[in-house]
Amino acid sequence: MTAATFATSTGTATGATAVPTAATATPTEAVTGPRVRPYQSYVYAYPHKTSYRPLADRPALRDLWHGEDKSALSLYLHIPFCEVRCGFCNLFTRIGAPDGLTGRYLDALDRQAVAVREALDGAGAGDSPVRFANAAFGGGTPTFLTADELTRLCDIAERRMGADLRAVPLSVEASPATATADRLAVLAERGATRLSIGVQSFVDAEARAAVRPQRRADVEAALGRIREARIPVLNIDLIYGIDGQTPATWSTSLDAALAWAPEELYLYPLYVRPLTGLARRTAHTDTEWDQQRLNLYRQGRDHLLDHGYEQVSMRMFRRAGTAPQGPDDHACQTDGMIGLGCGARSYTSALHYSFDYAVDMGEIRAIIDDYTATDDFGHAAHGRYVDGREARRRHLLQCLLQAHGMPLADYRERFGTDPHEDFPTELAAFAARGWLEEAWTESGELRLTPEGLAHSDALGPALFSPAVRAAMAAYDPK
Repeated sequence: MTAATFATSTGTATGATAVPTAATATPTEAVTGPRVRPYQSYVYAYPHKTSYRPLADRPALRDLWHGEDKSALSLYLHIPFCEVRCGFCNLFTRIGAPDGLTGRYLDALDRQAVAVREALDGAGAGDSPVRFANAAFGGGTPTFLTADELTRLCDIAERRMGADLRAVPLSVEASPATATADRLAVLAERGATRLSIGVQSFVDAEARAAVRPQRRADVEAALGRIREARIPVLNIDLIYGIDGQTPATWSTSLDAALAWAPEELYLYPLYVRPLTGLARRTAHTDTEWDQQRLNLYRQGRDHLLDHGYEQVSMRMFRRAGTAPQGPDDHACQTDGMIGLGCGARSYTSALHYSFDYAVDMGEIRAIIDDYTATDDFGHAAHGRYVDGREARRRHLLQCLLQAHGMPLADYRERFGTDPHEDFPTELAAFAARGWLEEAWTESGELRLTPEGLAHSDALGPALFSPAVRAAMAAYDPK
């Protein structure tokens, strides 16, 4: 798992999606009952990808992007390969790439980029010019690619899509084993401003418990190479709630990470999801585990705050004085995401679209094979239309889950309504729980309390619409 490169995309892990357990309670019941499970679903994009369905009309991208604001797009390139699959991972990725598969995948990515850029340029007279404001490579593990393949990936982003990688924030996800000097040199030279590495634990026994084969010595060596590459922002991901983890061992991992003075740290609660390695070995459903994770979250949060970090969201902490790196700081941004690759999503104001999604390795291999054989990338095949009501939910959800909250004036300007009128039941339920406060600043803001932030993974799903919840419940994991 790595930090969600774009909070509005998909991650982690941006193009991929964490599949929640199907819920039967209504959004209001989920937070007004006598007991709330704090860990229901990690929400970094809405509507959830498991609510997407095949698009019978297969709309042309040229038509979809006509009239859209293309002056500050986000660009995401998805690489669905890893050297191993961690026990907790349900992201869209496969282990290894035999028989030249990475080359065929990059060939398809190149064809897709050509088709998408032609659609953006030909969308219609009077459209805004195409400009990319930020970029990210996610997965999977983008650094699974060789140094030469990473160079080609950058060329696709620049020469095919027209993104100036040296002039915009560029975030890249990596693993300890693939953060090699030659790969890092390519990324640094091509303008990478942020490198996110999934460490999860500095305690070898905990890494094994999470089915993540690694040694602390190798992790430390990788972090040293990243610092030597002088990429401006280092992010380290850690996980709490692993079997056998204690407050003392959690402190060990926190302090080991802090020794590298990372500009960012993400603290993730462990989830056990269907079709993952851990799901086949164990099942966590008890309240004791919920309380353990809450206690470890609070310990980690307080430790980072005491060491000069600012809390950006439930998961994200930034070292004081570090400059923001892009849209993960503006999770309520308006639509405008271009995703390339078979696990990536794209967003217009009216449609969120992608390719099919799976967790099972056989299903993933089939989707990747279909992608590499595709010639027609000019149409959207799988997605969900987003109406005005869902756009309001998305804006509220993604802004509210940020520590700085949601300026009421921004919501009113965008939608011409007030969130208290649009979502009176949900906001009242959050306030009754002590999760929500209204800051009476000059502009006014809705903001989560510290306890509200701690319960972000219950609060987020409570804002899903009945239609999206029904579609997610009907999704058959594969």
